[in-house]
Amino acid sequence: MPEATGTAEDQFDVVIVGLGPVGATLANLLGLQGVSTLVLERETEAYHLPRAVHFDDEVMRVFQTIGLADEIVPCTRINPGMRFIDVNGALLMDWPRPQDVSELGWHASYRFHQPDLERILREGLKRFACVRVHTRCDAFAFEADGEGVTVRYEDLDTGRLRQARAHYVVGCDGARSLVRRFIGSSMDDLGFHERWLVVDAVLRRPKPALGDHTIQYCDPARPATYVRGPGDRRRWEITVLAEEDSRAMVHAQKVWSLLAPWLTPDEAELERAAVYTFHSAVARLWRSGRLLLAGDAAHQTPPFMGQGMCSGIRDAANLAWKLEAVVKGRADDGLLDTYQSERAPDAHAYIETAVRLGGLINTCGTEAALNAAFRDADGVVRLRSRVPRLGPGIAVGRADLVGSRVAQPRLGDGRPLDDAVGYGFALLCRDQLWRGAADSVRLRFEAARIAVVTVADCPGLAQLLDEAGVPALLVRPDRYVAGAAGDDADLAAMADWLTPYRLQQASAA
Repeated sequence: MPEATGTAEDQFDVVIVGLGPVGATLANLLGLQGVSTLVLERETEAYHLPRAVHFDDEVMRVFQTIGLADEIVPCTRINPGMRFIDVNGALLMDWPRPQDVSELGWHASYRFHQPDLERILREGLKRFACVRVHTRCDAFAFEADGEGVTVRYEDLDTGRLRQARAHYVVGCDGARSLVRRFIGSSMDDLGFHERWLVVDAVLRRPKPALGDHTIQYCDPARPATYVRGPGDRRRWEITVLAEEDSRAMVHAQKVWSLLAPWLTPDEAELERAAVYTFHSAVARLWRSGRLLLAGDAAHQTPPFMGQGMCSGIRDAANLAWKLEAVVKGRADDGLLDTYQSERAPDAHAYIETAVRLGGLINTCGTEAALNAAFRDADGVVRLRSRVPRLGPGIAVGRADLVGSRVAQPRLGDGRPLDDAVGYGFALLCRDQLWRGAADSVRLRFEAARIAVVTVADCPGLAQLLDEAGVPALLVRPDRYVAGAAGDDADLAAMADWLTPYRLQQASAA
């Protein structure tokens, strides 16, 4: 094999392998922070067919952070919720999604067309001189040493072998991740492996009878899912039976026979029909030295909660600011050990919930699935939406508040909180505590470039701090609580923890 070539220009802080939604979001977050980044993507263009179809308010908040939410919103549809229907058409369970904006500043559930999202995320990368994207480039080897990682890859257009150097490599390269193989991580199998036919169709004319809700058809003979996408797009996911051949399932005649309860060939055009095996698994190691995993490379979830891509975007949000702190010398390498300890429990919990819902849809675990829900006064069982929370990791101050999400109220001038504080740490504080803080403490916050927002600036903080039961919260760049303060001494401890070039890492144990 010819020797791979590289130049001094091929030196980066981070190399990302894979330019799907997770890799592209991570690259945008790193670009926002001025981190020199190379993205290697095997394909020339974003995949032209839909795959993921849902994201939530927390993910849209990340898109707000990278400055692309306003472009993404017109490509989405607000999702009214999900209903579980038995074979006789009776409602087994309802999962309504609020139609008002949530405390995070966005709607709770969005439907989208993945090619549109990927186009916007890729275009967004052009804003950052520090981010370079190489498409048609296939990474094949990673050689780590004390100073960094040598990434070897092939330019598929020319056949030329090339190499780049980076401090860290993040594998956003999907369920069959090459980076994961180099890490040597096995997968914990959570027990769900099923073949489903995924059919995407575009309506030729409106068909209101299909409805706007996602419907889970809990038919023991043939479980199925209907999804209302943006515009005229509709999706069906239909179980493939054990005796059926995957290749035969995608033939148009077979597809239309399965869609017959809902749709006829004159009513829609088939965009795609493919058989996928849905898995439930979590990688045991998300990091080995200078190699890390994110998205499907780290965890795979059945689609029943619509949280597969969401979990990957949360990975990117958690990892991006930590990589910046490490490569720019404000934190030691150990900070990156908190990535898996914080993110893995949440990813694991979502997968387990999706597996339980899969049991209900397949009518082979109804009681277990209903135990994850609650029965309202009208007798209908409604699913409780999970609220993500970080596992053990970074903490300063009260441990019971650390790792919870922070709401996004608006300031007195109408700006959303995140827009006002920017992409960094922020102190949300009652006016009395901040006014009474020692000058030395306030100067240290200023030296650390920490945004400070008081109730006078943002009246909505009063309720937020009341609910937290503390006069001040320290918020991380990914909008989770890093710590709480009750007095001037606590603020001094926070300032010390945040002193530039000394960002300290709490135990991940």
